[in-house]
Amino acid sequence: MFDKKKFKAQVIMSGKTMQQVADLLEINQATLYRKVNGSSDFYRGEIQLLCDYLNIEDPSEIFFTPKITQTQNRWLVLNENVIY
Repeated sequence: MFDKKKFKAQVIMSGKTMQQVADLLEINQATLYRKVNGSSDFYRGEIQLLCDYLNIEDPSEIFFTPKITQTQNRWLVLNENVIY
């Protein structure tokens, strides 16, 4: 699962704009926003470019975050007293 907030924060911290990121990937800004919003996926080559360009040290924190579904989350809350 892609972490949109961490990605946008990394863009800002690196002093870049979304337009500059789109230009790097050779896509238009609308396509970039589709990728950021989850309508489309980033390709492996795009992730590699972004890591170098935005100084991302651990791509898994942004591009491969685990997704906890509402059902999983509810189960964890209901069973918080269970000893594993």
